[in-house]
Amino acid sequence: WSRTGAARFAAGSPGPGGTGRAAPVLAALLGLGAVLAYGDRRRRTAQAAQAPRYPRYTREEVGRHRTPQDRVWVTHGTDVFDVTDFVELHPGGADKILLAAGGALEPFWALYAVHSQPHVLELLREYKVGELSPEEAPPAAAATGDPFAGDPPRHPGLRVNSQKPFNAEPPAELLAERFLTPNELFFTRNHLPVPAVDPGSYRLRVEGPGGRALSLSLPELRSRFPKHEVTATLQCAGNRRAEMSQVRPVKGLPWDIGAISTARWGGARLRDVLLHAGFEEEREGEWHVCFEGLDADAGGAPYGASIPYGRAVSPAADVLLAYEMNGEELPRDHGFPVRVVVPGVVGARSVKWLRRVAVSPAESPSHWQQNDYKGFSPCVDWDTVDYKTAPAIQELPVQSAITHPRPGAAVPAGELTVKGYAWSGGGRPVVRVDVSLDGGRTWRVARLAGERPPPERAWAWVLWELQAPVAAGAELEIVCKAVDGSYNVQPDSVAPIWNLRGVLSNAWHRVRVSVRD
Repeated sequence: WSRTGAARFAAGSPGPGGTGRAAPVLAALLGLGAVLAYGDRRRRTAQAAQAPRYPRYTREEVGRHRTPQDRVWVTHGTDVFDVTDFVELHPGGADKILLAAGGALEPFWALYAVHSQPHVLELLREYKVGELSPEEAPPAAAATGDPFAGDPPRHPGLRVNSQKPFNAEPPAELLAERFLTPNELFFTRNHLPVPAVDPGSYRLRVEGPGGRALSLSLPELRSRFPKHEVTATLQCAGNRRAEMSQVRPVKGLPWDIGAISTARWGGARLRDVLLHAGFEEEREGEWHVCFEGLDADAGGAPYGASIPYGRAVSPAADVLLAYEMNGEELPRDHGFPVRVVVPGVVGARSVKWLRRVAVSPAESPSHWQQNDYKGFSPCVDWDTVDYKTAPAIQELPVQSAITHPRPGAAVPAGELTVKGYAWSGGGRPVVRVDVSLDGGRTWRVARLAGERPPPERAWAWVLWELQAPVAAGAELEIVCKAVDGSYNVQPDSVAPIWNLRGVLSNAWHRVRVSVRD
């Protein structure tokens, strides 16, 4: 009925063709409706009164529940959930949901759109055990005198190796899930506090003998030079350092296998900028291009590095002054507003927060070019090391690692899926990845994903996968090794390549797992 018709009936007025006899009936029905509505309201009020009053917890208390032994708690909004009994049922695998253990689900759900569906929240509500305390406040800001107080927020899924300066890697479980690493999970290697840069006043200086000095604003860098895009993997020299420290102690951050990530970078070619500044394509003698960042130590010394001049101006080297990362402006942790990206070369040369580019007959005088990021013999110790005797690391050796399963996992009998990544420096393509399930006695060839890159410009990693049957009760030592286009292959063990800084760790990667019934 329309509201007008209902009003007529309630007043005893006949509707079109009506006689008005239905009025008492309708009045009775409306009276019954009012009684029912009142009863429903009372019932809902009573149910609300009987609804459980959940205990309240602080984030610190939630953070104590990170393992099945301690119960696995997570938060969503202001609610607290005990998802221990759901961990093994999680469609994405137990290892994925455990990444959020003791913390908030939202940063992880943002990576996977499937979680935004209503039925997922309904399922989650079944595990509610409490609520966050109303007075729960965000973490207090760092003291004003702390040089790291202005650092940006980070994704809680990152595995932190140091807070100040901030250095962290993505969880191995997520590393090979996507070809391009999400910006928020890209490994972070900072040497100093993250500078706060005003894009409006930013200027990039380009200078050196034989050219004219330039001072470029961010809009000028974007408008004067064609935008070029490159998909490239960056890897820290210390990736997999933790394995070297198991042979003998080394100095450096204990990186696992995650100090490596891949992005689609966008920006101006360094070659185009140098030629615009009047520098010639070829120079006689030894020349270098030095970079300085806006990040500086307490004495004002900036982070710096350099690459050979020939690589900087080569049209095939694809060196960028990048201002975009995976289609977005550079995040602060990754060099906003401009950074260098040197494909195929150790990440230490891809200087972030770039303020100066200088052509020079000598390498960068920076500590990180002269007295770090160099490899030595296993016989060299801190009493005998002389950094002047070793060249600075540029191109990196062939590398691969297993991302799934994780060490110590108990995998089901049947078909086992092994996943990982492989990459080689200098643009050399990975042509094969060999995988063993018995410590290297027998081998299988993994399937490589992705398109074949141009010759000598294989800047990005390949993701690989192998399926193999495994029997219940077996103990497996899974091993992988990659071969690049020059038939370079990884060494079989760590000891012969051990060095006091723990760099260039690229031995066969080994993961031991058991097969459950």
